[in-house]
Amino acid sequence: MLSIRSFPKIDAHIHFNADRGDLLALAGEYDFSVLTINTEVPEFPPIEQQRQLALKYGPSSVTDLWHAATVSTEEVFEKKWADQAISSITKKMSEGACGIKFWKNIGMSIQRPDGSFLMPDDAELVPVFEFLEEQHIPVLGHQGEPKNCWLPVEEMTVKSDRDYFSRHPRYHMYKQPDYPDYRDHIESRDHLLERHPELRFVGLHLASLEWSLDEVARRLDTFPNLAVDLAERFSHLYYHAARDHEQVVRFFREYQDRIIYGTDIIDDPDQDAEAILRELKDRWEMHWKFLATDQQLRSSQIEEPFNGLALPQPVLEKIYRSNALRWYRL
Repeated sequence: MLSIRSFPKIDAHIHFNADRGDLLALAGEYDFSVLTINTEVPEFPPIEQQRQLALKYGPSSVTDLWHAATVSTEEVFEKKWADQAISSITKKMSEGACGIKFWKNIGMSIQRPDGSFLMPDDAELVPVFEFLEEQHIPVLGHQGEPKNCWLPVEEMTVKSDRDYFSRHPRYHMYKQPDYPDYRDHIESRDHLLERHPELRFVGLHLASLEWSLDEVARRLDTFPNLAVDLAERFSHLYYHAARDHEQVVRFFREYQDRIIYGTDIIDDPDQDAEAILRELKDRWEMHWKFLATDQQLRSSQIEEPFNGLALPQPVLEKIYRSNALRWYRL
């Protein structure tokens, strides 16, 4: 019987933001390597500090730590911004970054003086995406939010969304009717992929299509250079499995070469390290039971029980390791 330590794995979506090695030590115990994704989040350490941590711990003897870089959008409406961004990307890739992350602030918070929102397919970003496409540099994209974000809290399908948007009302779009709609984000991202067909793109968080595996599948069928990761969307997979278990199994089997494992755990320097490690262990072990076994499971995220997917080892090895190696060229 397979166990969580049966083969080497990669958690390809963490945020290594604390100057301590506890998380890497735990990863070594579980035979995980990790990919930290630098992100322009206001609550995170500055981008440069995230970069320095990734470089400092990258050669760790405990476990492999890779990193994806990002670029500042601080002067995105200045004419010089695109050239500066391209220069920054070139430098960061030369340092060992595996790709470039674009976050939801593009579409959800960055506004022009006239109040209009910067969207992923807008003209200001075109030279940068052209460069990334030409250089075959992977893009990691978090556009928009779960569709639940546009619903009242009490109508959201999973607990993690209810908790997150209760704590972060600025990102709860149900309360922001003047902001872009859910479909605006998805259509802008899809237009970006249409415009740049050779762009290697990983749609983080199930490409913000977590509410419908059919919608995820449609994008994967349409865009051959698109993959998706699972980070912080397992609760939605549990929700689907409780309603149509076989659909979820079919999705993983059919798109086994396009799905990348990740947790989205945040090693926050202001939080207790032990608490973060407990949460990470819980996620790794619960996710394994869901993907690798046929056990009946329960989660605080949803009310109903659901069964694990019992995916075969070759599929598990792709999701947990080889897809990340290939899509990010680690």
